[in-house]
Amino acid sequence: MNAHTPENSSLGRGTEYPAAYDEGLLFPIPRAQARNEIGIHGALPFIGHDIWNAYELSWLDTRGKPVVETAQFIVPAESPNLIESKSFKLYLNSLNNERFASHDEVQAKVVAALSTAAGGEVTMRFGVPHTQAQQSGICIDDLPVTIASYGPPDAGLLRHDDTRVTEVLLTRLLKSNCPVTSQPDWATLTIDYSGPRLDRAALLEYIVSFRNHCEFHEQCVERIFNDLMTRTSPDRLSVIARYTRRGGLDINPWRATVNEDRIDFERDVRQ
Repeated sequence: MNAHTPENSSLGRGTEYPAAYDEGLLFPIPRAQARNEIGIHGALPFIGHDIWNAYELSWLDTRGKPVVETAQFIVPAESPNLIESKSFKLYLNSLNNERFASHDEVQAKVVAALSTAAGGEVTMRFGVPHTQAQQSGICIDDLPVTIASYGPPDAGLLRHDDTRVTEVLLTRLLKSNCPVTSQPDWATLTIDYSGPRLDRAALLEYIVSFRNHCEFHEQCVERIFNDLMTRTSPDRLSVIARYTRRGGLDINPWRATVNEDRIDFERDVRQ
């Protein structure tokens, strides 16, 4: 008998999905340790939030008939905890067999649970943003860059010159790995800044140095923001990573200098 079968591989390892509503499934992770590792102590050097889009949200109405929805959740960056993505997925699935009288009742219950886990006020709205056919900005992916490092992230690769510019750069080559499951995380990264002009080839090499790095999505974006601020001293900076969907969820961490306006979020075509 061939032992190399799906049932005997990692593909055959099932996940226990909840049969009843359970807030205890949410797994908060303190942000402080990762921030300390990149030199962020005390007051945050950025504003921002983590934007979650959920595509597989369902519950039962009072007659037992399923309701299906999509929703967006916004977790503030100043909250002490991030919410681990698989636990978020399992928590949302725990709504599947729960009866609710209205959308408002669902929203109140979910917001309360997420806010408790994050340690800050989470907001929720039903529906997800439209997909933007093409992200604005200059794509740097076709630059003829020789890559020698795929991790750990190397801020020493970043370079700039004295020319002052305002520009938006984007790349679809950001990849990192989940520190819990080692699964790959893929994202389109957009950098909107004013200040000394970034060396685009060096920036791309730096972004690719995340390729084998294990860190949560939110922490990767904060690391990128902090490295750019420390190494290139821009006058203003906005960094957002639009991660592709996994388990019915995508996440879009956004960090920016305090003089930035809140972004008008739209989904990437890969989401």
